[in-house]
Amino acid sequence: MRTEWKTFLPLVVFFLVTTPAYGILTSWREPIGVVALVLTAATVGMMTLYFYIQSKTIGPRPEDRADGEVADGVGELGFYPAKSIWPLWVALTLAVIALGPVFGFWLTIMGLGMGIWSLSGWVYEFYKGDYSH
Repeated sequence: MRTEWKTFLPLVVFFLVTTPAYGILTSWREPIGVVALVLTAATVGMMTLYFYIQSKTIGPRPEDRADGEVADGVGELGFYPAKSIWPLWVALTLAVIALGPVFGFWLTIMGLGMGIWSLSGWVYEFYKGDYSH
């Protein structure tokens, strides 16, 4: 994670320098732009801090070391299913919810019901507990 926080740190500095410059150039008459730049600096700063803490916690990764080999990073990365129909149902559910304000409130309520069903199906697709399917 050393590379990541070193990449984000100049962005924090850039936004912190840009914010007062923007305020001065606009004579502080556009507060929304200043707020947006401050919030962007805060967001990038939080990511930088997170990556810095992770780099100190987990130590150097193989890609952070100069003598690191590709084989050093071998291992299980996670479980990725080959195919699933549930993302399609979740997307259709979101489309129904989004069309609710256009055609009627009843469509939003129906979409929320579909959302409980589709999201539960996606979350519990590979569940191997008492109620697995």
